[in-house]
Amino acid sequence: MLTDQQILRIPGPTPIPPSVQRAMAQPMIGHRGQSTSEMISDIRPKLQRVFGTKQEVMILTGSGTAGLETAVVNTVAPGEEVLVLVTGAFGERFAKICKAYGIQTHVFDVEWGLAVDPEAVKNFLVEHPEIKVVFSTFCETSTGVLNPIKELAAAIKEVSDALVIVDGVSCVAGTATEMDKWGIDVVVTGSQKAFMLPAGLSFIAASERAWKKIEANPQPRFYLDLKKHRDNILKGTTPFTPALSILFGLQQVLELLEEEGLEQVYARHHLMMKMTRAAFKALDIPLLASDKDASPTVTAVKPEDFDSEEFRKIMKKEFALEVAGGQQHLAKAIFRIGHMGYCSPADMLQAIAAMEIGLVKAGKKIELGKGIAAAQQVFLTEGKETK
Repeated sequence: MLTDQQILRIPGPTPIPPSVQRAMAQPMIGHRGQSTSEMISDIRPKLQRVFGTKQEVMILTGSGTAGLETAVVNTVAPGEEVLVLVTGAFGERFAKICKAYGIQTHVFDVEWGLAVDPEAVKNFLVEHPEIKVVFSTFCETSTGVLNPIKELAAAIKEVSDALVIVDGVSCVAGTATEMDKWGIDVVVTGSQKAFMLPAGLSFIAASERAWKKIEANPQPRFYLDLKKHRDNILKGTTPFTPALSILFGLQQVLELLEEEGLEQVYARHHLMMKMTRAAFKALDIPLLASDKDASPTVTAVKPEDFDSEEFRKIMKKEFALEVAGGQQHLAKAIFRIGHMGYCSPADMLQAIAAMEIGLVKAGKKIELGKGIAAAQQVFLTEGKETK
């Protein structure tokens, strides 16, 4: 085995394109100079297109969780009540952030592996009209579920004036996101997933309705103050020192996304999802999420007759290929396969073929080639969509 080879098929961090690596290796420049301002001015409209918004997308130096905390501290005023929709570990993270600020937090729990039901949320809000903000994940990374954010936002607005705030960390740039059309008030994402970058940046956009609330909010904040970030990005700069090397990479990532075309990017992710799911179905290995709820960026597999931890160890030892385990009570019950960002159908065919061998070595009785054949068939019948 090549000792320096590493094949990441985890839901983040994801592989980095060579052109992006080269961009990040550029010599350092002054972060208050004209070159940085020109770079930020080039980035701004391209980020807006990915978010599906005419609003400014702020760039914070910090991980996705910094973005989630920013969303909380800027939109929730002291004494207000919020609702957090928990469909997995990252929904729980939103709840933990809210509780850390002493916010009265209503938690709407959904069984892990299922998507949230917009009608059920609407009914909950009717019973709790005092709620001012609703937090949800878009893709719940821990379960491979894509929540129906468009339908959820519409349902919430039928009965409530609450802001709709979405954690899109593991799917924005990998699935269609239409912040303005869907009526989402805040969208947060991070750099290390479908954006094909190292961890270190978070991106956040707010609607006009959200901005009114943010500007009137007396909640103290400093580094995470979105008003500072908005005022500075309009001038082509940032309020604090940016992660310049990752910004170099971001500029190149946005070029790559525009060259491929966002619709084609999303079609490619859906194709890889379908190929992966078809392979495991053909091998008679259960998946955690249903086809309706499945995410185009990560698939959670739920083995019943082999050890998922042993399988993961075999994949890493034999092929330098990493898949992720589960989280919390699903830690050893599932494994998760990332297919987002710098990843192609060819990469998934490679991974599926290798995983069939790993399954056999882990003690699973399968017919070698059955999964890869199912994935190939999906590519032949649906691959034309990505051309």
